Amino acid sequence: MPRMASRLDASRVGPGLDFHVAIDAIPALAWSSDPGGSVDYVNQRWREYTGLSPEESYGRGWKTAIHPDDLATLTEKWELLDDANAGQACEVRLRRSDGVFRWFSFRRKPLRDETGAVTRLYGTGIDIDRAKQKETLHAAEKRTLEMVADGASLREVLDQLCNSIEVQVAPSVTTVLVMDADRKQLWQGGGQRVPHEWISTIIPVPVAFQAGLCGTAAFLKARVIVPDVATESNWPDQYRDLALRNGIRAAWSEPILTKEKEVLGTFALYSHQSRVPTDEDLALIEGAGHIARIAIERQRSQAALQRAYQEIKQSEGRLRKIIDTIPTLAWCRLPDGTGEFWNRRWHDYTGLSPEAVHGWGWRDAIHPEDLKEITDKWSGFLASGQPGEVEGRLRRFDGVYRWFLFRAEPLRDESGNIVNWYGTDTDIDDRKRAEGELKKAFEEIKRLKDRLHDENVVLREQIDQVFMFDEIVGSSPALKAVLSSIVKVAPTDATVLITGETGTGKELIARAIHKGSQRASNAFITVNCASIPSSLIASELFGHEKGAFTGALQQRQGRFELAHSGTIFLDEIGELPAETQIALLRVLQERQFERVGGNRVLSTNVRVIAATNRDLAAAIASGTFRADLFYRLNVFPIEVPPLRNRKEDIPMLVEYFVTRYAEKARKQISKVDKNTLKLCQSYPWPGNIRELQNIIERSVILCTGDTFSIDEAWLSSQDEPRLAPSGTFTQSVQSYEKELIEAALAESNGKVAGPNGAAAKLGIPRSSLELRIKQLNIKKHTIR
Repeated sequence: MPRMASRLDASRVGPGLDFHVAIDAIPALAWSSDPGGSVDYVNQRWREYTGLSPEESYGRGWKTAIHPDDLATLTEKWELLDDANAGQACEVRLRRSDGVFRWFSFRRKPLRDETGAVTRLYGTGIDIDRAKQKETLHAAEKRTLEMVADGASLREVLDQLCNSIEVQVAPSVTTVLVMDADRKQLWQGGGQRVPHEWISTIIPVPVAFQAGLCGTAAFLKARVIVPDVATESNWPDQYRDLALRNGIRAAWSEPILTKEKEVLGTFALYSHQSRVPTDEDLALIEGAGHIARIAIERQRSQAALQRAYQEIKQSEGRLRKIIDTIPTLAWCRLPDGTGEFWNRRWHDYTGLSPEAVHGWGWRDAIHPEDLKEITDKWSGFLASGQPGEVEGRLRRFDGVYRWFLFRAEPLRDESGNIVNWYGTDTDIDDRKRAEGELKKAFEEIKRLKDRLHDENVVLREQIDQVFMFDEIVGSSPALKAVLSSIVKVAPTDATVLITGETGTGKELIARAIHKGSQRASNAFITVNCASIPSSLIASELFGHEKGAFTGALQQRQGRFELAHSGTIFLDEIGELPAETQIALLRVLQERQFERVGGNRVLSTNVRVIAATNRDLAAAIASGTFRADLFYRLNVFPIEVPPLRNRKEDIPMLVEYFVTRYAEKARKQISKVDKNTLKLCQSYPWPGNIRELQNIIERSVILCTGDTFSIDEAWLSSQDEPRLAPSGTFTQSVQSYEKELIEAALAESNGKVAGPNGAAAKLGIPRSSLELRIKQLNIKKHTIR
């Protein structure tokens, strides 16, 4: 390698001082190259910093130390050798011997001969990483404030912050976790480059000691540093492999604290390499945490806006200066709603003078089609004294209308009286048009999806609730009378009221009426009024609007809408709450209803079939059931006889159920014991067909041969409570029902659900059984 001293006047260096010693001693990286840029000398500081030997640095080898993202810019700039560009600085990131990149300012100066030709190039590199970090933090803080002022979301602001920091500490990824309202968990608030698998696994992060990097930092309110995830004993074992798999080898977290030491979140940095952060790294993330605090506090606090309004009230001159300079259309109105002033941006946009819009003249800038809605809304704000917003189109000075969001906020004095209204008009035209198209498509998809979902739910309910039998079985005179009534009323649209004891098959009669009607090809919707809580029955029948009550997260169609053009079967109609009886009466009278929480009147074309085992006349007398509703329901009454009044049908029913459950249990039963038939015909069957069905199913399960029989003790024991009835008929029925449920619970060892549960043994839905257990005050957990 040629010596540098041979190319320069050594006397300029100093007497007795070797030029190489001087170059090595200067506090900068230095090098020289030929006019083509091929390096032939680097000083000692270059070699110590980069870890590259002279041979590795010579020629074009020095480029390996430059950050790949900065190399193209540096190369392009150094291709120019004119004096105007030769001394200009170029900022690039240079890799340190430990692999860490730091910012340097590179300068290169040509040496020319007498003819002006470049004979050599000399360059220096000055470490500006700390200054660059300060510059980055300042730029990030400025950008954060600008984004907050422009209405950017907290996610957008924090993403921008993370991107800025990641450029300075490379290679790394950063993220900001934000404390939730309960102050118990951290959720990701920003950071686009954090591996999805990592975030989706750890979020939410509990705030606790040894709850991971950020959870511990938030709990201790102190910085936590993990130089090596693979060896750190306090790193949670369940996340160690996950972290390493996603390139997280080192990590540190800085808590984001208010001046009062309240934790707002954490700023975390993940490195692909095992390393200890430098002082500059820690200063950078500490500064980033400060910026994140500004963003979070600005986004979460509305107090600043109120204070701004108070300042505006104190000085009209200050108000006008602020309002005229903010990047939005702003205005002030008097307590009666008349205009007082608008800022300069508003006048520039609309082209209207202050005189033209004074008072109510501002309405001339509103689109005629939107004027009524905006005026009505504004009147509502004035009447309620509450802040609000409304969307409408505002005319630009060139006559073009664009969509704006108009926001209004009242300012009150110490007594609570409104002294002024302040507002802003924000251009949302692009978003509004895009949202309009997306909303139409989304609503159509949602409508189809919800309808398909509701239809599937109804179908499943119908399948689950069809429990007694597949067809009407019997030929007794009492049953024939019922079938005759079905044949007569089915082709009509008359409302039918089916009465009869529990377990007589009232739903089966309703289905037969539907199948024989002109609506047979449409929906048959069943609603058990006793199984639905009284607070939800109106929503179940008529649907609800989004936000109608707690938990109403979206609009939902009711059973009457789903049954449109079909039939709705209201079982246990006697259990309907009084307020719902009024709404049902309206449907029967006017064929109209409204969803819960809505004000739009919906029309329905539904045939109503109701059923009850209660004495509605007694309920009317006691005031629990409306007489006018009873008359509307009782257009065509059908009374289903109890099984004890159609004993001729018992042999046929026994044979039918034995065959059905034998096939289900995969048993070969060919005969029925004669004594069993006599026993069945002599037993009064207080639980009617449902009781018969359950007894037969139980007997089939226990049957070991080809002859079916029933244990006589089952019937005699169940009949004993009815030998000495006491109280009213309803009390007797409830007493028997309670004993029946307790017996089923005892057989199922207190279990309600499942194939061997009490609900399956009784042949009723689990929800209905749970409701009756609660109503009858049965202690199911004590029954074994």
